[in-house]
Amino acid sequence: MMERRISVISVNYNGYSLTCAMIDSLRRHVTTPLEIVIVDNGSARDEAAPLRKRYPDVKVLRSERNLGFAGGNNLGFAAATGDYLLLLNNDTEVTEDTLHYLCETLDGDRSIGAVCPKIRFFAPPQHIQFAGYTPLTRITLRNALIGFGEPDDGQYDTPHDTPYAHGAAMMVRRETLEKAGPMPEIYFLYYEELDWSVRIREQGRRIAYNPRCTVFHKESATTGQQSPLRSYCLTRNRLLFAWRNLRGGARLLSVAYQLCIAAPKNAVSALAHRRGDLAKAVCRGVRDFFTLKNKQA
Repeated sequence: MMERRISVISVNYNGYSLTCAMIDSLRRHVTTPLEIVIVDNGSARDEAAPLRKRYPDVKVLRSERNLGFAGGNNLGFAAATGDYLLLLNNDTEVTEDTLHYLCETLDGDRSIGAVCPKIRFFAPPQHIQFAGYTPLTRITLRNALIGFGEPDDGQYDTPHDTPYAHGAAMMVRRETLEKAGPMPEIYFLYYEELDWSVRIREQGRRIAYNPRCTVFHKESATTGQQSPLRSYCLTRNRLLFAWRNLRGGARLLSVAYQLCIAAPKNAVSALAHRRGDLAKAVCRGVRDFFTLKNKQA
């Protein structure tokens, strides 16, 4: 029986070299039939044209406006034709022919709506970044990446369920997209895959982790670890996530915690490190939460 095709969807934002390295790694190592869809998401210069010239068999889309992580992926979803949809950050690479194990996970259990590989840092010593998530705490909305920063000695080589998928590398069936809907674009950057994971689980589907497939991630190559954009989005989106996904007293307590404890603490810490730009970004995040909290995506 002919293998059903994987559509790899990747969002490019001022990352031409990273995107080329990701595509080259797929071509070098993966034998499963692939359709590669690249969304040039409002890059400062048109990077779609040189990508099309270098890779004529790759489907390259150009958005003149930055649609955010969710919006870029949703544009890619609309153009993809595969039975399996693999969201893959453009700052990742693969080194083995293992993507088919993700397909096997989805085919082997219809109750699984999404599956993630093991994710390791690209830079030596290539320690683990993701081997699943712990659940979010109900009020503070904090959780942990299982295995984060640990050497990969095989201690996380057993498949298991995870409450949330990792946006850097996650595969869904087309049916999952149709039932759970597109990724929520209200977040723009960060937390959209957590919210989408909630939507997937609301459809009665589980999210799996399969360590037989490994992806290597060049973490934060686009936004930077301490950028104002990151501080702004994390502040705003934790509040949005609480408002959209919690109910009753838990919602009120979580929003109050973010507003009265977490956001002020982050702003003060930024000022203590003489990063007024970060403090302002935190304040903008709080302000824009109130603007967007009743908006549905």
